Amino acid sequence: MWVLTPAAFAGKLLSVFSLPLSSLWRSLVLLFCWLRATFWLPGTKRSKKQLVPREPDKTKEEEEDPPLPTTPTSVNYHFTRQCNYKCGFCFHTAKTSFVLPLEEAKRGLLLLKEAGMEKINFSGGEPFIHDRGEYLGKLVKFCKAELQLPSVSIVSNGSLIREKWFQNYGEYLDILAISCDSFDEQVNVLIGRGQGKKSHVENLQKLRTWCRNYKVAFKINSVINRFNVEEDMTEQIKALNPVRWKVFQCLLIEGENTGEDALREAERFVISDEEFERFLERHKEVSCLVPESNQKMKDSYLILDEYMRFLNCRKGRKDPSKSILDVGVEEAIKFSGFDEKMFLKRGGKYIWSKTDLKLDW
Repeated sequence: MWVLTPAAFAGKLLSVFSLPLSSLWRSLVLLFCWLRATFWLPGTKRSKKQLVPREPDKTKEEEEDPPLPTTPTSVNYHFTRQCNYKCGFCFHTAKTSFVLPLEEAKRGLLLLKEAGMEKINFSGGEPFIHDRGEYLGKLVKFCKAELQLPSVSIVSNGSLIREKWFQNYGEYLDILAISCDSFDEQVNVLIGRGQGKKSHVENLQKLRTWCRNYKVAFKINSVINRFNVEEDMTEQIKALNPVRWKVFQCLLIEGENTGEDALREAERFVISDEEFERFLERHKEVSCLVPESNQKMKDSYLILDEYMRFLNCRKGRKDPSKSILDVGVEEAIKFSGFDEKMFLKRGGKYIWSKTDLKLDW
């Protein structure tokens, strides 16, 4: 088109001057319009296009940095599901009796240490039920003496612990957390923590003394539910003086304590958020209290089951990853559903080594 424009312009000009004078002015106006349309408008549009540089296409990967791999800083290893209690709200029930061979469990713990683990917490079920606590003791010693983890802890109902265990393994344990939901024995029976003629509360006092004697930091875990939500535990907790008092809101997990294939029916134990807040308000003077609502608790724990699979609770149930023994930690942890921000928000990272706690034994 642009090659033909000069010739077309000459033709137009000659045709104008060959017209009579009466038509000259009208033809000049038409010529002006033709010139404007030919040279100005296309040129204007083109110049605008030339002034705006073309942005290179960006892929989604270029716009967003790839997420960093999750570090398993603190891991909860539920190596057994077996338990001698029948707590009605339990959210990790005895669906299998499987326990890894000791050397395989150690191999998995080594993988976790190499991936950045700083704290291991052994739980169940009841962790002292397998091999009368010897299996657990060997894992505790391995993690502290060989892996040299900053923190090794246990959560237990306390009913199967003997002083001999402290004599053999107490030096390797940083924190012992004992589950105690009430200081009223009748309430403990209703919940499922009854020991027959034995007193759960009296046993708690004995364990507190052993922890002091063998220099193990003492912690208490309580699940607040329909049967203890109105209780005031302030004086008893202050007297026991734990380093931390973890207070959990009763949580429903599909397939564990609710649903068709669950071994528990925990619906009758559930309390509202408002009731939980009132319990916390009643105990606001207890300085060691660490509250965990359902929202804080659900996705803020790295949970490893008896097969060393991470359990993802994001959909209200426990969906397992592949075992770290088969695919490694970095691959398995991608499916853990772990919310690291909530882990930090709930105070998951704290002074967890008994050396750093500097307790007055």
